Amino acid sequence: MQTRTDLPLSLVSAPFTLGSAKASGVPPNRLRRGDVAHVSRELYRPTTWSFELEAAARALSAASPGAWISHVTAARIQSQILPAWLADSTELHLSKPHSLPEVRRRGVIGHSVLASEGETEIVDGIRISSRSRTWLDMARRLSESELVCMGDELIRVPRVEFEDRTEPFDTLEGLRSLVARHPNLQGVVRARAAIERMRVGADSAPESLLRLAMEDAGLPEPQLQVPLREDKTIGPTADLGYRRRRLAIQYDGDHHLLEPQIFSDKRRDKAFEAAGWTVVVFGKKDLADGFERAIRQIERGMRRGQLDHPQASGFADLI
Repeated sequence: MQTRTDLPLSLVSAPFTLGSAKASGVPPNRLRRGDVAHVSRELYRPTTWSFELEAAARALSAASPGAWISHVTAARIQSQILPAWLADSTELHLSKPHSLPEVRRRGVIGHSVLASEGETEIVDGIRISSRSRTWLDMARRLSESELVCMGDELIRVPRVEFEDRTEPFDTLEGLRSLVARHPNLQGVVRARAAIERMRVGADSAPESLLRLAMEDAGLPEPQLQVPLREDKTIGPTADLGYRRRRLAIQYDGDHHLLEPQIFSDKRRDKAFEAAGWTVVVFGKKDLADGFERAIRQIERGMRRGQLDHPQASGFADLI
């Protein structure tokens, strides 16, 4: 049975604001007891609470009218692609318009920024920067290739059978417009450069990084999501490839180690090989060495494709 000294259940599992405590009938002096910790202005948490980013961001958002969760915090909450060194970040970032006082909260990284309509939204009760605005905010911190990976995810066409959406999060034109609205934002030059290297069709960050490594090595830009038969909308596809050279390039991530997926991958590769294609498959070890070995293997595959199709006169004819 709950006594008058117990906290309501709604306040014992996550951080909470002074306003929510008052609304639950908790007097201010109750918040000075040992089972409650004062985090910062009008923000509290149970002392037994184990940190969880979304819960912390939710309370911070509720305690900060006019502000929004941003940068790496927003990226993590919305499960956007981040490099490994940021994937488990527990940083709390809060952005405010210039018209509001600067963020001064212990443990919170504050930003005073300009944001246009549509660059923030409310997701599950949390005011947060949009995915595209989060990508732009991260330009001050990520490398060009990391920004390309994050951006490729924004513009990829979703697979309706696996995802609860039919449209991409944004388009190249939309991202260019976003960048143009913020010419003085730190990192904007890197964001512009990243947009020029982003492509629709990459299904994962390693696929994007492999494509960039190929380009940096001087190889012609590959096609993405290459179907075995041009006139077929269903059937096996290659993550990257060169149709004229009959070269299919696959990046198999960790989920490809599951037995059903291994069987599916073998059928996929055999279908390409039966049609006269060379298939090269890469994985985590290749990602770890920056795809150096992979590039050499792709170059060999391209030379083989040139021998198999001697009527083609150069790279442009063989893509």
